[in-house]
Amino acid sequence: MNRYTRQQLALRNGQDKPEIWVAFKGVIYDVTQSKLWKNGKHYEHWAGQDLTAELGEAPHTEKVFEKFEAIGQLHPDDFNSR
Repeated sequence: MNRYTRQQLALRNGQDKPEIWVAFKGVIYDVTQSKLWKNGKHYEHWAGQDLTAELGEAPHTEKVFEKFEAIGQLHPDDFNSR
Protein backbone atom coordinates (compact mmCIF):
# COMPACT_ATOMS: atom_id res chain seq x y z
CA MET A 1 0.00 0.00 0.00
CA ASN A 2 1.33 3.45 -0.85
CA ARG A 3 2.37 5.85 1.89
CA TYR A 4 1.49 9.52 1.85
CA THR A 5 2.56 12.48 3.96
CA ARG A 6 0.14 14.84 5.70
CA GLN A 7 0.98 17.39 3.01
CA GLN A 8 0.00 14.98 0.24
CA LEU A 9 -3.20 14.11 2.10
CA ALA A 10 -4.00 17.79 2.58
CA LEU A 11 -4.00 18.36 -1.20
CA ARG A 12 -6.82 15.81 -1.59
CA ASN A 13 -9.33 18.12 0.06
CA GLY A 14 -11.83 18.45 -2.79
CA GLN A 15 -10.47 21.88 -3.73
CA ASP A 16 -6.79 21.59 -4.72
CA LYS A 17 -7.04 18.25 -6.54
CA PRO A 18 -10.07 16.28 -7.74
CA GLU A 19 -9.56 13.46 -5.23
CA ILE A 20 -11.18 13.64 -1.81
CA TRP A 21 -9.30 11.66 0.83
CA VAL A 22 -9.47 11.33 4.60
CA ALA A 23 -7.32 9.38 7.05
CA PHE A 24 -8.38 7.35 10.04
CA LYS A 25 -5.99 5.46 12.34
CA GLY A 26 -3.19 5.79 9.80
CA VAL A 27 -5.18 4.49 6.82
CA ILE A 28 -6.15 6.84 3.97
CA TYR A 29 -9.56 6.38 2.38
CA ASP A 30 -10.85 7.71 -0.94
CA VAL A 31 -14.27 9.30 -0.32
CA THR A 32 -14.42 11.07 -3.70
CA GLN A 33 -17.59 9.26 -4.84
CA SER A 34 -19.51 9.87 -1.61
CA LYS A 35 -22.30 12.42 -1.89
CA LEU A 36 -21.72 13.13 1.80
CA TRP A 37 -18.23 14.49 1.04
CA LYS A 38 -19.20 16.78 -1.83
CA ASN A 39 -16.68 19.63 -2.20
CA GLY A 40 -14.51 18.07 0.51
CA LYS A 41 -16.76 18.83 3.46
CA HIS A 42 -18.89 16.46 5.56
CA TYR A 43 -20.90 18.43 8.10
CA GLU A 44 -18.20 20.23 10.14
CA HIS A 45 -15.40 17.88 9.02
CA TRP A 46 -13.00 18.69 6.19
CA ALA A 47 -11.30 16.27 3.81
CA GLY A 48 -7.57 16.15 3.37
CA GLN A 49 -6.86 15.45 7.02
CA ASP A 50 -6.66 12.76 9.68
CA LEU A 51 -10.09 12.40 11.27
CA THR A 52 -9.08 9.95 14.00
CA ALA A 53 -9.50 12.47 16.83
CA GLU A 54 -12.81 13.73 15.43
CA LEU A 55 -14.64 10.39 15.27
CA GLY A 56 -15.84 10.74 18.85
CA GLU A 57 -18.01 13.66 17.74
CA ALA A 58 -19.61 11.68 14.90
CA PRO A 59 -23.01 9.96 15.16
CA HIS A 60 -21.49 6.77 13.68
CA THR A 61 -18.69 4.34 14.48
CA GLU A 62 -15.47 3.62 12.63
CA LYS A 63 -17.36 0.96 10.65
CA VAL A 64 -18.35 3.80 8.31
CA PHE A 65 -14.88 3.53 6.75
CA GLU A 66 -15.66 -0.01 5.55
CA LYS A 67 -17.73 1.59 2.76
CA PHE A 68 -14.65 3.24 1.25
CA GLU A 69 -11.55 2.02 -0.51
CA ALA A 70 -8.37 2.16 1.55
CA ILE A 71 -5.87 3.64 -0.91
CA GLY A 72 -2.83 4.19 1.26
CA GLN A 73 -1.28 4.73 4.63
CA LEU A 74 -0.34 7.95 6.35
CA HIS A 75 3.44 8.10 6.47
CA PRO A 76 4.54 6.78 9.89
CA ASP A 77 6.46 9.97 10.71
CA ASP A 78 3.29 11.98 10.18
CA PHE A 79 1.01 9.49 11.93
CA ASN A 80 3.21 9.23 15.03
CA SER A 81 3.66 12.98 15.32
CA ARG A 82 0.16 13.48 16.66
